[in-house]
Amino acid sequence: MQKLTNRALQIDRSPMTFSERTYLWSIAKGLVITLGHIFKKKATTKYPEEKRPFSPVFRGLHILNRDENGAERCTACGLCALACPAEAITMEAAERKPGEENLYREEKYAARYEINMLRCIFCGFCEDACPKDAIYLTETVMPSNYTRQSFIYKKEDLLIPNPKKQDSK
Repeated sequence: MQKLTNRALQIDRSPMTFSERTYLWSIAKGLVITLGHIFKKKATTKYPEEKRPFSPVFRGLHILNRDENGAERCTACGLCALACPAEAITMEAAERKPGEENLYREEKYAARYEINMLRCIFCGFCEDACPKDAIYLTETVMPSNYTRQSFIYKKEDLLIPNPKKQDSK
């Protein structure tokens, strides 16, 4: 029968030598690799004492920003919720009542604003979609929790403190 290709190799069936039978050469090569890894710099960090450096484009926890007068920037336009591919943002809009001009910038505000951090993929699309620069992803690492409910951040958790109230204390 004629060969179709020249790729066929002849198998060497000669008997193994003593070093091949005892696998001494393979064991020695493995020990050399192990010793090489022992003296390399460790990849882990001692966490509470040392913080690992993050990338400049790292995206962490969300915050809702305020303007320079202390009013909420969010106008409940819903673009961040529409841009979120994981559908992690839920919001409900409400009308501003008379006397609340110092609390909200526009006539419409977010009465309910929630982010489900278990769904969030930290893509930053919400930050890009916001026309008022109301939502930001900070460089803060998300803390661990024990319940699912504690991963749903409400508007009160996301808003930065009012600078006007801080100055008056």
